[in-house]
Amino acid sequence: MIENMEKITIAGIRRGNQFSPNHIGNDAAIFNLTASHLRESGCTVREYTETDLLEREIPEKLIFNMVRDLRSVNKLQQLEDKGCSVVNSGYGIQNCTREKMTRLLIAHQIPHPESLILNTDEDPTSALEEAGFHNCWIKRGDFHAIHREDVTYVRNRAEAKSILQEYALRGIATAVINEHLKGDLIKFYGVTGTGFFYWFYPSSNDHSKFGLEQINGTAKGIPFNENDLQTSCNQAANVLNIHIYGGDCIVSEDGTLRIIDFNDWPSFAPCREEAARHIANRIYHLMCK
Repeated sequence: MIENMEKITIAGIRRGNQFSPNHIGNDAAIFNLTASHLRESGCTVREYTETDLLEREIPEKLIFNMVRDLRSVNKLQQLEDKGCSVVNSGYGIQNCTREKMTRLLIAHQIPHPESLILNTDEDPTSALEEAGFHNCWIKRGDFHAIHREDVTYVRNRAEAKSILQEYALRGIATAVINEHLKGDLIKFYGVTGTGFFYWFYPSSNDHSKFGLEQINGTAKGIPFNENDLQTSCNQAANVLNIHIYGGDCIVSEDGTLRIIDFNDWPSFAPCREEAARHIANRIYHLMCK
C-alpha cells in the first residue's frame, strides 16, 4: 500500500497484443494489478491503448506504460520532452532494443557475452572466425523479439550466414551475434529503488516464450552470488534508463554471471502479485518526488 498518497491522475497505456508473443494474458494481468494498486491507494488511473496514444491526445502529465511499437515509443519521448513524467521512459524502452542494449551494456562493463554487431547483408564468416564463434545466437538488432525467428541459435558459421540472409530479406538491417554460453539459464525480474528482485530457473518452472530455453537444458543449480546478480541487474537498469525490468542471464560452471537479455516491463508472471505492489509504489514515487 502506498502511504499518504495525494489524489493524482495518471495515464496507463497498455501494450499492443502483437508485442506480447505468447504472453498477452500475462502482460495484461501485471498492467491490471498495477493499475488496481494505484487506484486502491487513491490515484485516478485512466487507461489507454497504444493506438490511443498514437491517434489521440493524452492529457495526463503522468504516464505509466508498457508500450513497444516504435511509433508509440517516439510519442512517449515527445511527451517527455514536453515535461511529462513517463515510466518506463520512452528513451529507456528504446535502449532495450537489441543493438542499443548490447552497445550500452558492453560500454558500461555490465557482465555480458562476447558479441558482434553486423549488417545482415554482409558475409559473417570472417568476423565469426576472428571472434572464435561457432555455435552462437543471432538476434535482430533493431527491435525486441516478437517472432520466434527474431532470436535464432545456430550451430556453425554456415547456418549463421543463412540466418543473416533471411534477416536481410525480412528487412532487418543489423543483427547482434552473441557467443553461446554454457551453464544454467536464469530469468529475473526487478523494480529499481524498491529492493524487489525475483529470479528462477525456467527449466523447472515451464516458463517459456519461444521454447529457446531448452538449448541450455535443465539447470544444475550451479552456485552463484545472488547479491551480485541483483547488483548487476540494477546497474544495467540504470545504464538503460528503465525502472521496471526483467531479463535472462547465464551462470557458468565457475559461478560467473552474464546478462544475455534485458527487457523493459516484462510480464512478471511467476511473481506478479508481489511485483505489482512494488511497481505501483515505484511509479508513484518517481512521478511525485
